[in-house]
Amino acid sequence: MHILGIESSCDETAAAVVTGGKEIRSSVVASQVDVHKRFGGVVPELASRKHLEAIVPVVEEALAQSGIPEEQLSAVAVTQGPGLVGALLVGFSFAKAYAYARGLPLIGIDHLQGHIASLYLSGNGPAFPFTALLVSGGHTAIYHVVSHLESRLMGKTRDDAAGEAFDKVSKLLGLGYPGGSIIGKLALDGDPSRIDFPRAYLDKSAFDFSFSGIKSAVRRYVQEHPEDYRADLAHIAAGFQEAVVDVLTFKLIRAAATKKCRHAAVVGGVAANERLRERVRSAAAKEDIGVHIPPLRLCGDNAAMIAAAGYHQFMAGKRTGLEADVYSRSPA
Repeated sequence: MHILGIESSCDETAAAVVTGGKEIRSSVVASQVDVHKRFGGVVPELASRKHLEAIVPVVEEALAQSGIPEEQLSAVAVTQGPGLVGALLVGFSFAKAYAYARGLPLIGIDHLQGHIASLYLSGNGPAFPFTALLVSGGHTAIYHVVSHLESRLMGKTRDDAAGEAFDKVSKLLGLGYPGGSIIGKLALDGDPSRIDFPRAYLDKSAFDFSFSGIKSAVRRYVQEHPEDYRADLAHIAAGFQEAVVDVLTFKLIRAAATKKCRHAAVVGGVAANERLRERVRSAAAKEDIGVHIPPLRLCGDNAAMIAAAGYHQFMAGKRTGLEADVYSRSPA
C-alpha cells in the first residue's frame, strides 16, 4: 500500500511516498527559511508564491526517489489544515488535480494528526492510549491519543504557541529566524537560573497553555537593561527556554498521570529542542512513563507524516471529495 503525501501548510513544500504507513520510500522537503529569515518570520504571501514554484519539482523528485511507479500508488494524502490558507491551497489544489488525473482516492489530513502519525515512522511507536504534546511554531496542545484515528484534545494554548514565542523572543533580541534553533544553541552557554522568568501554568490541574506572558517578561527585561542586556543574551535565552520547557514538561507528565497512560510523546517542530527532550525524559522516568519522540528529521513539517496518517485513514475507508476546501484552524 503506497501513499503519496503532500504538505504545504506553512513554509515547507514537501512530498513523500510511504508504504504500509511506516516505511518511508522517499521524503523531499523544500525549505523557505532563507526566504523568510530577513523578515523575522513567515510572510504568508511569499510562502504561497514559493509553494507554487516548488510543488511540481518536489513531487516529481519524491516519486523518482521512491522507486514506486505512479500506477502503483494507492492514494494521495494531503494536508487540508490547519495552516496558512494560501499555502495550504497550493498543496491541496495540486493533490486534487493529481488524484483526479490518476483516478486515485484523495484523503485530506489534519496537519496536527500528521505530527502524531510521525511517531510510527521510526518504529512501532507508543502503545495506545498515550498522551501527546504537540508543540510547534503554530500549535501547542496536549492530546489523549486512543487510536490511529482518534485523538482527544485535552488542552491548547490560549495565545502564542511555544514555537511562536521562541521566534518572537529571538526577533526581540535581534538574534534572527528561526528562533527555536538559535535560542536553543545560545542557551547552551547560559545559566538558566541567572534570570528567573515567570512560569505561566494557569490552572495546574488543567492543560491549557499561555506563552504571551513569558514573551512580555523578556521584553521588560530588555527595556529595564537597555545598556547591558546584550552581555546577558545567553542567560536570557537559557532562562526563557527553561521557563517554557518547565511548563511543557509539567503539563505533559500530569496529562499522562491523569489519563493513567504509561506512554507519553512529544511531536512537532519544537520536539527537536534538546532541552525539552532531556527534561521530558527525566521527568517521565521518575513516573515510570515511556517517552516517544520522533527523530529530528521527522519533527519539523514533512510529507511522510501526512502519508502515514493517510494510510490509516485510507484503511478505515475515509475519503475526501473534490469539493472539499482547506481550513486555517482545526475544527472544534
